[in-house]
Amino acid sequence: MADLAEDRGLSPRTGYTRAHWESTADALLTGAWRWASPRGARLDLPGRASGSGVRSDGLEGFARTALAAACRVAGAGGDDPHGWLARYADGLDAGTRTPGADDAESWPVIGDHHVRGQPMVEAASVALALRVSRPWLWDRLDEAVRDRVEAWLRAALHALPAPNNWYLFPFTVAGFLESVGRADADTARARQRALDLLEAWYRGQGWYSDGDGRAFDHYNGWALHLYPVLDAHLAGAPGPHGDRLREHLSGFSLLFGGDGAPIHHGRSLTYRFAAGAAVALGAVTGHTPLAPGVSRRLLSGCLRYFLDRGAVDDRDLLTLGWHGPHAPVVQHYSGPASPYWASKAFLCLLAGPDDPLWTDVERDAPVEERDRVLGLPAPGFLVQTTAADGIARLHNHGSDHLRPNHAETAEGDDPHYSRFAYSTRTGPTSAGNPADNHFAVVFRGLRGARRRVHPLGAGHGDGWGWAASWHRPIFPGGSPLLPALRVESAVVTRGPLELRVHRVVGAPPGAGVEQTGWAVGPDEDLRSALHPLHGWDSVDEVIAPGGTAFTPSARVPRLRGAATGTSVHAALAVLTAERAPDLADAVAGVGFGPDVVEVRWSDGPVTRVSFAPLEVVHR
Repeated sequence: MADLAEDRGLSPRTGYTRAHWESTADALLTGAWRWASPRGARLDLPGRASGSGVRSDGLEGFARTALAAACRVAGAGGDDPHGWLARYADGLDAGTRTPGADDAESWPVIGDHHVRGQPMVEAASVALALRVSRPWLWDRLDEAVRDRVEAWLRAALHALPAPNNWYLFPFTVAGFLESVGRADADTARARQRALDLLEAWYRGQGWYSDGDGRAFDHYNGWALHLYPVLDAHLAGAPGPHGDRLREHLSGFSLLFGGDGAPIHHGRSLTYRFAAGAAVALGAVTGHTPLAPGVSRRLLSGCLRYFLDRGAVDDRDLLTLGWHGPHAPVVQHYSGPASPYWASKAFLCLLAGPDDPLWTDVERDAPVEERDRVLGLPAPGFLVQTTAADGIARLHNHGSDHLRPNHAETAEGDDPHYSRFAYSTRTGPTSAGNPADNHFAVVFRGLRGARRRVHPLGAGHGDGWGWAASWHRPIFPGGSPLLPALRVESAVVTRGPLELRVHRVVGAPPGAGVEQTGWAVGPDEDLRSALHPLHGWDSVDEVIAPGGTAFTPSARVPRLRGAATGTSVHAALAVLTAERAPDLADAVAGVGFGPDVVEVRWSDGPVTRVSFAPLEVVHR
């Protein structure tokens, strides 16, 4: 990557300017184009092929980098000193001559998502790149090439998408075709279908579920908001989606740490700084509550976080992982070019050099201003940030990765959804290791998994917040079957402290319970602790030798106890990069009953958590 001088006057937090973004885009494009096919239709990056095969992977390399190139050139008013768009013009010509042919250039045809669907994803990136750079790319193509590109893209309008954000890929293709005068009934149908589904998936507070069910993660920003809001902006046709993006950013902006890291939660985390795409989109379109200097702080902080930690290797290629390569964050559909969805962050370059996004002085990120607590009942989240160490935490009491018709099995447990808490400094432990931030009912040597999450509410007051949910533990192999077993859970946060309370209902004789805390590595400047308040017999620590995305090995604090029938279990937890508070001194007294825990804090307030019915009071 190019070594540009920092500008600590304009950007006191990150040192990054617009020139750093342009330089990063150029370096990533240079690295990727070293692996281009002879006529540039495919970028066959080195590495293990995805499940879609090398031909699809090569298209993926072309399409995803094309978006970065298009934003780079369009944001500079067409100035293209490296000739990027001429390369993509040649690739469009070569890739669409004989789609599906077995040669070095031809793109695969677009099919249904479960057959050969990945090209549908890439069609959206091609269409979006063509749309934002139209005067310098599409308008300069020969008419025959334009017709072939249209024919290839149109297959996306007829193939079956996956039942989630994939419906926005034909939507985006249709939007491009309509923008260049190639509208028809098929484009209208694809667009209306996606907009109708978005309405069905909208849950409020700026959050969409990624399809039916309750899958809330980064796809909310880099897909479900991005495509419709950018489409409306480019078309000059405002709609309801911009206001939803603004509301989303008011909370999502808290989920970036003081070090620039986005929250480590959900799937496709190898897209890394694409997490900033929603921030960039808000800044470019004006649909944001954030001042320009705050938006740049979040964007540049996120970009620099990954560049400083090895996300790009010595060949200027983005790797599959988090910091560097890390297999547990990689999905089965990911290939060598998949990380280049990070190109969506370069949407910020669509704001020209004189835009306040680049000319205003960088300001503190929300996490740096003061301690914050935000309850979001729509997704079932509680956001907790601490300014002293810049850590953002997400307490998950509403998001899972199951559709309404999916069966629950412990074997399908996804660490990136099933944990009770995530942060910007820690990741979940790998499958097969002791689970962090987990509450398990243990019966006959088997630990129950948390799969479908049923939200019970979330809220916040002055300096405190809460969230609650329930789940039915699912045991490995589907047995034992314990239909009466249910776990109700609540968390209450104050500053860095977390009061974690669980009510177990219907536990059989001989059952045990376990509570784990945050997973941290021996060499990290982090402290993780659990302190029992009620319903626990022992305290120890377990090792997760597979580590996390942040550390090669991790330690996890653990509490253990017994449960029969109905029982309540309460503990304090903390994750901090500051001097760890003495958890035993934080509480002056604890009262409890079969359905309630009441904690009197040493500094005076009292927190009461009751489960029958659910009520959380802090006074």
